[in-house]
Amino acid sequence: MKSVKIMSIMLAGAMALTACSGGSTPAPADNKGAAPAADDKKPDTVKVWTYPVHATYEDDLKQLIADFNKTNPHIKVEYEMLSWAEGPKKFDVALNAGDPPDLYFHSVAGQYVNTGLALQLDKYMTKEIKDDYLPGTLELGQIQGKQYGLPIYQFQWAWGGNKRILEEAGIDWKKIQEKGWTWEEFNDAAKKLTKKLPDGSQQYGLVTDGTSLDFIQMLSRNAGMPDVLDKDGKFQWNDGRILDTLKFMENMIKDGIMPKESAALQPAKRTEMFYDSKAAIISKAIPYYDVIIQNRNKDIDAGKVKGEKIEFILLPVPHHKDHPAKTTMGGEGYVAFKQKNDKGEQHAKNTFLVMEALSGAKAGNSANELCLPFVRKSQAKEFEGKGKASKTNLAAAEIMAKNMVAPVELNLDVDKAAKMKQFNEQVVKPNFQAVLAGEKKAEQAADDFKNKGKQMFGQ
Repeated sequence: MKSVKIMSIMLAGAMALTACSGGSTPAPADNKGAAPAADDKKPDTVKVWTYPVHATYEDDLKQLIADFNKTNPHIKVEYEMLSWAEGPKKFDVALNAGDPPDLYFHSVAGQYVNTGLALQLDKYMTKEIKDDYLPGTLELGQIQGKQYGLPIYQFQWAWGGNKRILEEAGIDWKKIQEKGWTWEEFNDAAKKLTKKLPDGSQQYGLVTDGTSLDFIQMLSRNAGMPDVLDKDGKFQWNDGRILDTLKFMENMIKDGIMPKESAALQPAKRTEMFYDSKAAIISKAIPYYDVIIQNRNKDIDAGKVKGEKIEFILLPVPHHKDHPAKTTMGGEGYVAFKQKNDKGEQHAKNTFLVMEALSGAKAGNSANELCLPFVRKSQAKEFEGKGKASKTNLAAAEIMAKNMVAPVELNLDVDKAAKMKQFNEQVVKPNFQAVLAGEKKAEQAADDFKNKGKQMFGQ
């Protein structure tokens, strides 16, 4: 197996490691909620496709599998460690061919259910398993109330700042962490953070990449729109709220707060600018960046890496003055699938056994390593007091979690969820990039959203 080293890659957001395939072996639930025992002891193989969730996740996975095999030696687990860059494409190809893995590391999605291959789990869920989940977290693995996945942690999107640069500009980051900030307050701060450096290079107030939709999604949620559709399936991006969002982005480019080439920036370049102190704030950021940057600072002290040490500050995404702050959160873990050539009910039960084993108490190390909220009581107990982020940033993450907005598609029927995905790829992405590039006015993009939305959603 190739070793997985993701410290700088995860911060880049590119997550472009090519990891290994391999591993066999599988494990009983190590949490209070034990999965039901296998009825049939015939040899079986369960295939798992996953990712380098954190720097030592493969080690965690091997141990979870080894534990499982102590009581289920007849079930062989074959896992493949995918790269963040290529893995999603590989999975989509397999799913479209009708031959997905039994378990895939991802959040639940309507398009998966729409294929008819997602395995509904409700009949396998024991009371003990359900009771082990913290309030509101089991629902993060459901589509319209039906269980298709078991989350391992709650993801959380935010922004992040360089403490030195913030303080030199007189930015009260502690107040921002505690009380949040409006778009107007962000603009005032960002203008102070945008300047020419002594070497003639430019320091920007904010940097993001133009390859994903995370940026516009976080901003639009903070303008009163949970997503393109709301939980009832009503189209949202057809009024002044989305126009305000687009204008906010457009003005950041015009004012020089963000680089003019933002539309073409790759995640790795975005990270490089933050590391080189050419950007005061980075979007998107997750609490784990605190640990990544702490490790980078250690490498700088050891002479392994050249550069300035950075103290990372987790920041909430600013919000529209007329709408409350919202934090993008959801669940990530394993989703179960069957294949076009169905392997039968016993194989489905075995798949769930493995799924539960990979999601139990010890699996909470992923939440612990990533500095993210636990989803199970047993996980919180197992890793109590072992958090790795600074107390300041952990406290900020807890405040942001109070403003959580869960993925809308968990409530949508599968057809609308599929259409929303299509709208994002075919309409939102090109318009988002065009506005960043200055090729389209905010008003033009807003009109395109409205017109295409009416065509696709009839609203």
